Amino acid sequence: MNVAVANCAPGRMCPADYTYSPGAFDRAPDFKAKTLYVAGGVYGNLAALNALESLAATDAGPVEIVLNGDFHWFDADPDWFAAIETRAARHRALRGNVETEIARASDVGAGCGCAYPSSVGEDLVRRSNAILERLRGVTTPGSRERLAKLPPHLVTQVGGLRVGIVHGDAASLAGWRFSQEELDEPGRRAWLADIRKASRIGLFASTHTCLAALRDYSLPTGRLTVINNGAAGMPNFSDSTFGVVTRVAMSASPHRPLYGLNHDGVHIDALPLNFDQPSFLNRFLECWPEGTPAHDSYLHRILHGPNYTVAAAAS
Repeated sequence: MNVAVANCAPGRMCPADYTYSPGAFDRAPDFKAKTLYVAGGVYGNLAALNALESLAATDAGPVEIVLNGDFHWFDADPDWFAAIETRAARHRALRGNVETEIARASDVGAGCGCAYPSSVGEDLVRRSNAILERLRGVTTPGSRERLAKLPPHLVTQVGGLRVGIVHGDAASLAGWRFSQEELDEPGRRAWLADIRKASRIGLFASTHTCLAALRDYSLPTGRLTVINNGAAGMPNFSDSTFGVVTRVAMSASPHRPLYGLNHDGVHIDALPLNFDQPSFLNRFLECWPEGTPAHDSYLHRILHGPNYTVAAAAS
């Protein structure tokens, strides 16, 4: 994937306030956890939030849930948006590009804020900008103020493992360098070694690119694991209907993971999130009927999943 984009068009550009130094993660943990669930890309799916909370409730001991951005997206209806705001406020959360752009006092020309690479077609970019604009229309001053105060990243510690929770990657809120394609690019290892040294993070948990991945590296600067949950609120694999969430814990998962690994005694797993698909689909279609941008961009994925496999995510 070519992450460099020649123009600064809405949906392609990365605003200056999206960037941060990997050294920003070299700090004391914002909180500690024995069991952590990270769910990015809920996309307004209330059924996915129901499933997430039910999944966490069956885990032994206290569980920390972090929504690492883009918990809003399809909820471009005042009541639906308000319901997502109420539910998201129960948990720790980050600003994804969606929350960042709908919270702005003025438009900076970023469109949806996705910072799409050149491999993404212009039609999809245009539709994403239109979705964001409609979503912005249902926000309230109070919700914008709350979303603007959310952090762009968090640091936690699970056992002896320092965990960086991001929306995009280790240097940008909408970065694509934690996508499956970029993580498998041999030339990316030097950057991974640099961020490992600067951040002192052993595990980065991300989302944003909308496709799940788990990779583990032995680098000159130390071991680094990266897990991207893809999307909690949409299917992630061909012919599937479940979302994916990340579980990081001192104990083995009581739920059968799709794939996972052990990093110095800490269990890192991708769990299927089996939400009520008919309930979500009905609400989606009420808000986004045929001919609307979200319908054109996402209905096929909601019904059939993307052209992507569990083996590709876990390799």
